[in-house]
Amino acid sequence: MSASVQLSDWRGAFTGIAQLLGPRPGRLAYASRLALICALTTLVVQIYQTPDPALTAYVAFFLNKPDRVESVIVDVALTILITAIVGLLMLLTMLVLDAPVWRVAVMSALSVGLLTVAFGSKLRPVAGIIMLILGYGLNVVATLQSGELANRAVLYVWLFVTIPAGLSVVVNLLLAPAPRKLAERVLAERLRAAAAMLRAPDQRTREAFAEYLREGTTEIQGWLKFAGAEKTSPARDIAALRQAMQSTTAILAWVDVVTRMRVGLLPAPLLKQLAETLQAMAQVLAKGGYPLEIALNARIGESPLAAHSVELWGEMRSLLARFAEPPMQDTSPTELAAASGGFFMPDLVTNPEYVRYALKTTGAAMFCYVLYSLLDWPGIHTCFITCYIVALGTSAETIEKFILRIVGCLIGAAAGIAAIVYLIPYLTSIGGLLGVVFLVALLSAWVAAGSPRISYAGFQIAFAFFLCVIQGPSPAFDLTIARDRVIGILLGNLVVFLIFTRLWPVSVAQRIDPAIASVLRRLSAMAAAATPTTRRSVAAQVQGALGNIEQDLDLARYEPAAIRPDEAWVRARRRASYELGALQGPLLLSADLHPQAAVDIGHRLERIADHLSAQKSTPSPEAQSRRIVVQDTARRPEADVAARRARAEKSPLTGLLRAHLTGLEEVLGPSSPVVWKAGRERTAGHAAA
Repeated sequence: MSASVQLSDWRGAFTGIAQLLGPRPGRLAYASRLALICALTTLVVQIYQTPDPALTAYVAFFLNKPDRVESVIVDVALTILITAIVGLLMLLTMLVLDAPVWRVAVMSALSVGLLTVAFGSKLRPVAGIIMLILGYGLNVVATLQSGELANRAVLYVWLFVTIPAGLSVVVNLLLAPAPRKLAERVLAERLRAAAAMLRAPDQRTREAFAEYLREGTTEIQGWLKFAGAEKTSPARDIAALRQAMQSTTAILAWVDVVTRMRVGLLPAPLLKQLAETLQAMAQVLAKGGYPLEIALNARIGESPLAAHSVELWGEMRSLLARFAEPPMQDTSPTELAAASGGFFMPDLVTNPEYVRYALKTTGAAMFCYVLYSLLDWPGIHTCFITCYIVALGTSAETIEKFILRIVGCLIGAAAGIAAIVYLIPYLTSIGGLLGVVFLVALLSAWVAAGSPRISYAGFQIAFAFFLCVIQGPSPAFDLTIARDRVIGILLGNLVVFLIFTRLWPVSVAQRIDPAIASVLRRLSAMAAAATPTTRRSVAAQVQGALGNIEQDLDLARYEPAAIRPDEAWVRARRRASYELGALQGPLLLSADLHPQAAVDIGHRLERIADHLSAQKSTPSPEAQSRRIVVQDTARRPEADVAARRARAEKSPLTGLLRAHLTGLEEVLGPSSPVVWKAGRERTAGHAAA
């Protein structure tokens, strides 16, 4: 029995990995484009014989995005940033060239300062690469004895980024898709997934649909924003696609509700007609347009529909009729526009986590720097570089990515050593080397373009392979260099792992309850919002936030026992995430069909959120908007309100809402027995204060 269970677990694991590595629209094109940039970068550095060509090629992985506009913006921004860093380096070079102690002190101080600011701002995704370049420049300067040579080395550091950045700009402008095309493609995929759910869905279809529900619309909003900035599409088209995005969110919620309540809700012919319509709409979007004037039959067959079925079907007809028709400009005070926020995090000064992250990362890097300097083993200098690449915010993320990086490093190193032994000795031209680089970069980029659960392995495959194969300005066959560089990568990963799991360990669990409370308040705001556009916008935010919560719950199992939450706590939060996901769709529809009942549910959600966060705060914009809606409904005649309440009581939506709300109160309400506190203060079996 146990053997069969283990075999089933292994099969499930391999199936999951196969799905993560499986093809998705646009994945091959993105991976091919990134591999081409790496190969072209290798060609340029081989021609001009710049130092550290492997790292120059690897930087391309940080410079490219799926669409051309964002890629070009990142390339230009990082080029400007590296220019400023090089200017700083040239000033520092004169101070630390002949003073090793001051050099280490300056490197440490700069690392702590820059990482603190970068990690507490919108530069967080590239914080490590910024300090890597600065630290690498000072490291190169340390090996030189002449001020002129040092300044020349610093200028080579500038080429370190500008070569792949310049090639990325050219390749992306020529080959990368427009952001509008990517937005249309994703909307088409979601409509196809909704159509498949309305037929006879299998397990894989259900999983794909659930994934689309959790993705939210943040990425699509970004693409449409870039499409507007690109000025290649009329403003009316961008506005229509934004409305299509909002409508698609509501359609997915509608389909989720209907498929959860299948029995007797809507007859099969209506669902079949809707599935065919959604499929046709997806084809229009995939071809670069957007569907308008979509009509569905009021009913099919002779049997009359129940009142709640008529309401649901009428809601879908209304959604499709205005699928891509932007509403008139709404000046309602209840409009909840998503705040973009400033460049810096609001708690940059007060939150010690930013400084602790900088100190831990700097400590790991400086330890590696001093270690290989004292050992006089410059071949393992990659341990210093690795520390800045692999450092992450929480212990769970660090451990999960540590495993992925070790696996990726071993795969990349094995591929690099195999290439050195079996391929490179037989290459007769630079074209052969570029072909090898392109193929392995294509594999690495394919993995890196996938889910965050495996993407880090792709980065590490490329990093290890490039360091093994691209050893200098000409093809090299020195296995000692490959060996030392791989040892450096493994050492850097190990040092970061030990420091981040033992010094000021940060549990991913500490951000789960605040995230759940935020989702509860957003759902309350969605129920109270005055316009459908606002409700759908908040619904999309909720979907994305739930996806992040589920990822954090998956990460929690990687944490050390000292900071890991109890299994009961994890199960309770996982159930809460499920209940919230099941609640979001019915609540969105109820806000349209039964607004007063939805507002009542919203009040209960707000109370759960207050209990979960264990503190009362000043009224938020969501709370203010809720009061406005309540005042609006209070102006209606009492008979009208009573009639609406009576209809809502008979609706299956209300029953579904109450069932999932009861589930939420069981795991998060005052009677919930499962709480968690970090470190030694963790307790179980007592209600939260």
